[in-house]
Amino acid sequence: MSKISEAFKNKKAFVGFLTAGDPSLDKTEEFIVTMEKAGAAVIEIGIPFSDPIAETPVVQEANVRALSVEGGCTTDMIFAMLGRVKDKVSVPLVLMTYLNPVFKYGYEAFMRKCQENGVSGLIIPDMPYDEKEEILPMAEKYDIEIISLVAPASKSRIRMIAQDAKGYIYVLPSLDAADGRKDVVTDISDIVGEIRGVTETPVVLEIGVNYPEAEYETIADGFVVENAIVNLIAKHGMDAAQPIYDYVKKTVDSL
Repeated sequence: MSKISEAFKNKKAFVGFLTAGDPSLDKTEEFIVTMEKAGAAVIEIGIPFSDPIAETPVVQEANVRALSVEGGCTTDMIFAMLGRVKDKVSVPLVLMTYLNPVFKYGYEAFMRKCQENGVSGLIIPDMPYDEKEEILPMAEKYDIEIISLVAPASKSRIRMIAQDAKGYIYVLPSLDAADGRKDVVTDISDIVGEIRGVTETPVVLEIGVNYPEAEYETIADGFVVENAIVNLIAKHGMDAAQPIYDYVKKTVDSL
């Protein structure tokens, strides 16, 4: 069983998210440790990118802040930070990035750096399923699990995407729903049912999204939190550790 799979064993897993370098890489390191202490089971770290098309406005703003930090926030700087933090936490770390930065870095070099610096998984939202084989051999060589994304619009392809998924499956709402709209009709139960029909890979949903099904808490294996944590960092900046701890602890205790 992989490190990510272990994180979902016998519990609802809280998956926290932050953007590396917001407000600084030293604080990112601190916040990762803080989230684990508060009960996070998996921590996603976004690599800031100049064109984060898959992100909500909240996370897009975090990308801008991270890239605006004096001295910048490069991929190598993020790997160095992960190298420091990997021995301070035991939870799996998952990087969220886009295909172009990985391609420019070099698939094998990127995966090797992930393994060397304690990264267990990788999310690439703009990588089509059909092009997954381009990167998969290098990911498997270095034991990095590529996290599959399933969106309502991909309904006809859900089983195909899910059947060979690793780590966990991130069920995406529409972007409107992720921004908090209440009028988005999405049959999450049906999507999760399709996934369950072909795999036992854990399914995660996003906390804070207004899914139509009131009972959605019962059908997921874990929950991702993006906007709430990023908003705390935007509000409190360098002093966000305690608010992050309080939020994560309260949420984990409620699962």
